[in-house]
Amino acid sequence: MRKEDELQHKMSDLLKETQAGRLSWDLQCQTTEYSDLRDREVIDGVEWTVDECFVSWHCMYRGGEFLMITYEKIYSDGPKSHSTNLIFLPPLGIRVFDLDRLAPYAVTANQLLTYSVHMLWLALLAEHQKNPEHVSISATRRPGVSERP
Repeated sequence: MRKEDELQHKMSDLLKETQAGRLSWDLQCQTTEYSDLRDREVIDGVEWTVDECFVSWHCMYRGGEFLMITYEKIYSDGPKSHSTNLIFLPPLGIRVFDLDRLAPYAVTANQLLTYSVHMLWLALLAEHQKNPEHVSISATRRPGVSERP
């Protein structure tokens, strides 16, 4: 079975287990979204505001540890927006928010898998509201590209 198919199956199971309150999660986010120094790109004559967001997803699942890191690059121009989504399944020792280091662990993400990840995100936010002891969420500011060395 392909890695993306295995992950799709696992996402369905993780969602069910989360909604049943049987999993405890540690989510670590790093985002440029709330920065005053947001990056801008001009594409085909349109100036877009660019936000980046990494999320590290970790829980104990079926007797082992599950780790996934997702990346979303969001382009927005007022009411218009589009995004690029990447999914990584790195070894447990690699919990970094660096695309170059994560690249070897990329999983091909089709629309269904991206949607499944999004649905798990929504379920985790809802679970955090009901049972914050089951979902730990920490967020830090990510420097924009223009701020990085």
